[in-house]
Amino acid sequence: MTRIKEPLPTVAVPKVGFISLGCPKALVDSERILTQLRAEGYEVAPSYEDAQAVIVNTCGFITPAVEESLSAIGEALDHTGKVIVTGCLGERPEKIRERHPKVAAITGSEAVDEVMSHLRELLPIEMDPFTGLLPVAAPGMRPGDALAPSVKLTPRHYAYLKIAEGCNHTCSFCIIPKLRGRQVSRDAGAVLYEAYRLIAGGTKEIMIISQDTSAYGVDLRHRPSEFQGGQVRAHLTDLAEKLGEMGAWVRMHYVYPYPHVERIVELMGQGKILPYLDVPLQHASPAVLRRMRRPGAGKQLETIRRWRELCPDLVIRSTFIVGFPGETEEDFQLLLDFLEEARLDRVGAFPYSDVEEADANALDGALPEEVKQERLSRFMAVAQRISAEKLAEKVGRVMDVIIDEFNDDEGDAPGTRLIGRTKGDAPGIDGQVYLYAGEFAGQVRPGDIVQARIEDSDEYDLYGEVVARPEWRPNVPQLGHFGRH
Repeated sequence: MTRIKEPLPTVAVPKVGFISLGCPKALVDSERILTQLRAEGYEVAPSYEDAQAVIVNTCGFITPAVEESLSAIGEALDHTGKVIVTGCLGERPEKIRERHPKVAAITGSEAVDEVMSHLRELLPIEMDPFTGLLPVAAPGMRPGDALAPSVKLTPRHYAYLKIAEGCNHTCSFCIIPKLRGRQVSRDAGAVLYEAYRLIAGGTKEIMIISQDTSAYGVDLRHRPSEFQGGQVRAHLTDLAEKLGEMGAWVRMHYVYPYPHVERIVELMGQGKILPYLDVPLQHASPAVLRRMRRPGAGKQLETIRRWRELCPDLVIRSTFIVGFPGETEEDFQLLLDFLEEARLDRVGAFPYSDVEEADANALDGALPEEVKQERLSRFMAVAQRISAEKLAEKVGRVMDVIIDEFNDDEGDAPGTRLIGRTKGDAPGIDGQVYLYAGEFAGQVRPGDIVQARIEDSDEYDLYGEVVARPEWRPNVPQLGHFGRH
């Protein structure tokens, strides 16, 4: 007797669109939400046409970012009619409701549990009778904590690793503490296990991020936590030492110039972590820094000199605000003089603009827009010249370069032209290295770390040719087979 097999029941999988806006810290929040979506059985839709609902992770720091977020929410509503809003702008739900009263739900930042709760109501998922009993990550579990799954929004070879949320500073131009609260640090063990898992999966560059990386662990009173059978303090120096032992590129972002940063720079000089510091200085005039309520007025040059004594190859990037309320021509000239003397490697600048609810809005001495733009142009002219001079000093050197993408022209053999970054370049914000693969054409892939001879430079970028493709071997066992890279 022949048995006729009944067809297995099919389960419709809800598809969710996802829009991630804002800074790398918001990107990490998006990765956590996407991880939980996948763990609970939702499918991420590649387009509006495929989506039954959309989650928008917003930015709400400055006016252009708020407008971009509100526009993205409106576009998602027009296409699907079902939108959940999260992120920084979600901390001001009245502003969202005023423009878009039909959004389904609004949560603040770092709200994985709330987002998922609203999504389950908006788009219930039918339990698969064969896989529905499989365990999933606990709600709110972060990648790297225990055995949480992970969805990355960056290429496989680099990742952002957030070590703390919120900020304890009261800068007059900033509302981050109002949006994200006071600083809340993660235990060192959780951070290190996440880094270990990322590197084991093929990640070669870890970018450490938070609102104030130097203050990591202060709220925890630097308590120790378990990592691989030992105890590690929640302190930036301890964390950096352990990360440096894993053998990947470790890059530090949003580092305030606290005294203990000297120890971090010493680790850079020893080759343990990348010789790169992203330091948000904002200005150089003591009067403007006081109005900004920024620490360290008058000590910046002395600190930078000390850092460069400890690590001569140190690359420093920073951002500045020009045209702050009350900024005089003398104040601005102090900033230009500082640039000339500090000779920072990577510099960005923004003209001041009011941020809703920021204390700086009440300061007197607001400057006309044309004055802000004129000062911005003068500032960037000095910064570009210094950058060009510093990059020209690298011509003739052989440097390590991590490859991000192919850059082949029509008619090139595959893998002939490449785009990468040196140890002094963070993705998306710094310069790039444009390379000919030469004899290595077709052998080098995105994610490889190669050695390249630098042959030319301009204001922001370097140009050269691959001369070697050494094997990359981290101090973390690799999951699976990753070839020579």
